[in-house]
Amino acid sequence: MKGSKDHLIEKTFEAFFELEDMREIIRRSLPTGMSAVEEDAFMKSTANLKSVIEALEKGTSEKQANFPQIVDRIGLRYREEGNINIQPIQAAGRLTPEARKALISYGDGYSTCDSCRKPFRLDKISRPPIADFHEELAGFVNMDTARVVPGARRGFQAVTSSLVEKDDPVIVSSLAHYTEFLAVEAAGGKIREIPLDDDNKVDVGSTAEKIEDVIREDGKPPSLMMMDHFDYQYANEHDIKSIAGVAHDYDIPVLYNGAYTVGVMPVDGKKLGADFVVGSGHKSMASPAPSGVLATTDEYADLIFRTTQMKGDVTGRKFGIKEVEMMGCTLMGGTLLAMMASFPHVKKRTQNWDEEVRNSNRFMEEFLKIEGNKVISEYPRRHTLTKVDTTQTFDKVAKEHKRRGFFLSDELSKLGIVGMFPGATRAWKLNTYGLSREKIDYLSDAFKEIAVKYNLNVD
Repeated sequence: MKGSKDHLIEKTFEAFFELEDMREIIRRSLPTGMSAVEEDAFMKSTANLKSVIEALEKGTSEKQANFPQIVDRIGLRYREEGNINIQPIQAAGRLTPEARKALISYGDGYSTCDSCRKPFRLDKISRPPIADFHEELAGFVNMDTARVVPGARRGFQAVTSSLVEKDDPVIVSSLAHYTEFLAVEAAGGKIREIPLDDDNKVDVGSTAEKIEDVIREDGKPPSLMMMDHFDYQYANEHDIKSIAGVAHDYDIPVLYNGAYTVGVMPVDGKKLGADFVVGSGHKSMASPAPSGVLATTDEYADLIFRTTQMKGDVTGRKFGIKEVEMMGCTLMGGTLLAMMASFPHVKKRTQNWDEEVRNSNRFMEEFLKIEGNKVISEYPRRHTLTKVDTTQTFDKVAKEHKRRGFFLSDELSKLGIVGMFPGATRAWKLNTYGLSREKIDYLSDAFKEIAVKYNLNVD
């Protein structure tokens, strides 16, 4: 096929949009068929589509002036089609083709409710197989019960609002995500942080010491521990199994934060000692935002997924089947169906985690050939998300460049690499998840090419 990549992207989107216009004509027509006016409009759209296909076949090397717009002021997002995206929180959330097809088909608001029957709850719907999906999710992380939630943060909140009372201490890592803080605050609890060791990791000894400190200072044990397997700041691996073991010695339930693990690597909640497993669909499960998973054991299922007991004082109405923390139902429409559509691929890809980590290290080996570059995260890498330090390299260039720190993202963009935080040339993060070996090598060469261009030493 001929043509520049920009041309291919533009025309592909034009074809999609034309098909959607044709679909809308069909939607507006009567169940018995289209009117003469509708048929005429449909045929005109068909002709337009043919011209787009012909343009794709013919190709062009000319760069297009503007990509087509969706509506006024909402342009296309084609960063995944046109670039290598190393954005830290986007890499493992790229949708599969199946998920994108599900969005097209199930994008209407309450599409999941087409066949909703008694008992009128999301996790009980059998067509499409949403009930089965919930069971598969629980098995996927080896827990007893699971629910889909609008992002990992809502999973945190469901647990804290169920377990944490006013002024209860809750233990977290000193690298805990801000949403863990918010979940505890919303429940009226107090955050107590475990200090890090010299390697920016939580160790078992510090965990036990912190628990003892909390009991002594607050007069009661923590009502919950929330612990990241891989933190979001360095993506360092924390010994979650041993940490959970210490917490259980004090009868403290443990929430496993798998925002950067569930969906990219094998996770066995029970083996790791978790009472709750929380994952992020849009961060690590090739799903649209907001989406996530909350799973727990039989010990806590009745509490976390408790049903409403409230009764109207005038009408006497009751909604006993509705789960309080889920607000009755959670993910609906295209978000849920896209998550389900990606799931077979997600399950399969977790078995390739070792290869993903090898690719991460392959890139870092080349990145470190630029003399002065450093890896701040633990190294060799155990994850695809990494924090690096380029203070002695690209930041020195930035000090003299007219674009300052923006020069690096500018140069990368010219080479088709996006996702780096614009202006960052000191400490910053990137994620190589999902990149092929070919793209890993291209990414490595790009950084070295920029370094040579600005007279930095490359080994």
